[in-house]
Amino acid sequence: MPVDRTIQPEVRNIEHLAVQMPRRSVMPNGVSLNVLDSGDNEVVRIDLLMEGGRWQQSRPLQALFTNRMLREGTRRYNALHIAEKLDYYGAWLELSIASEYAYITLYSLNKYLPQTLEILESIVKEPVFPEKELGIIIDNNIQQFLVNSSKVDFLAHRALMEAVYGKEHPCGRLVQKDDYGRINPAVLQEFYDRHYHSCNCTIYVSGKVSDDCIRRIEDLFGKEAFGRDFRKPEKKDFIPASSADKRIFVEYADAMQSAVRMGTLSLERNHPDYLKTRVMVTLFGGYFGSRLMSNIREEKGYTYGISAGIVPYPGKGMLVVNTETANEFVEPLIQEVYHEIDRLQNELVPEDELSMVKNYMLGEMCRSYESAFSLADAWIFVQVSGFGDTHFEDALNAVKEITPEDIRELAGRHLCKEKLKEVISGKKMS
Repeated sequence: MPVDRTIQPEVRNIEHLAVQMPRRSVMPNGVSLNVLDSGDNEVVRIDLLMEGGRWQQSRPLQALFTNRMLREGTRRYNALHIAEKLDYYGAWLELSIASEYAYITLYSLNKYLPQTLEILESIVKEPVFPEKELGIIIDNNIQQFLVNSSKVDFLAHRALMEAVYGKEHPCGRLVQKDDYGRINPAVLQEFYDRHYHSCNCTIYVSGKVSDDCIRRIEDLFGKEAFGRDFRKPEKKDFIPASSADKRIFVEYADAMQSAVRMGTLSLERNHPDYLKTRVMVTLFGGYFGSRLMSNIREEKGYTYGISAGIVPYPGKGMLVVNTETANEFVEPLIQEVYHEIDRLQNELVPEDELSMVKNYMLGEMCRSYESAFSLADAWIFVQVSGFGDTHFEDALNAVKEITPEDIRELAGRHLCKEKLKEVISGKKMS
């Protein structure tokens, strides 16, 4: 029977989120193993989390380059051998860092897992940080840094981070060109020895996970201790020191348009208002139909896109409004942002608008937990954020239960116009 396209599909209410729990164990050497066996494809993903991000480094770029250089040479393989072997076996390696964690992620076909795990073991346990390869990567990164420094959005982002967090905070301690010259193999080896070891490691395995896969991981990463320094990193708390300046201007004379960033310190993730505030901020500027998009893009035509969101960091996160616009529209655009804040603080959101935001957020939740790899991402997020196992139900209930009155109260408490920094990067207008 053909579908009648003139009839709107029925919206189904989500009563419960059945998010698959990882199967957890602790291997003999103390490494936590989390298994998410789901899916039909003969592919597995292995994530190793090391508590060694920007928060733990003693100088800028140390954590980034330690992680980045793992694939550039080990005692068994040089960089070319690693790249060729991963390519030959159809595997993919991702290396990244965040505030408090470094991530080593391997995607592998199950039939080639013995070969790819051998490469992964060498990368994790015996990198050598070769000087020649490091020099090439540093040169490439300097060039990228210089290219980025000619972009108004990059300049505005840096200025906002420094203004909101202060120069002594990891978020506000901006990387400078000279910092690249202070990175050498000894600096990376020192950071590696302190943070890349079995007492500081958690492993997630997701995809079609066989007993053989688990056995091989246990043999390589779970039996004997690995690494040198087996102390757990100390938890570091950094106190933001926001600038007193309300407006910061970063001039870029050749800019065709200006980047505008507005931001202030936001809630810690364990704050009781956090989950519902995410709904309020989504309505404000977190999706295509948001208040900011409807007004500033659709009605006024000041920009192609504008967004608002809470960026989570350890301790206090940051509420950010982000856009680019023609130089002559900077001032009216900023005033419209404040106008939308006033509306949220003084008027009740119509039920149909709030319902649309709820349906959007619930749909995003469902999409986030539908595959094994997205499940792994979700549980890793729970771990690094310090949430409990009830986080998904808590987030669902926050979306379902929030009312127009809640939105108005939350906007009054957490959308403070006076605290919002205004950062503009572009051509100075006369």
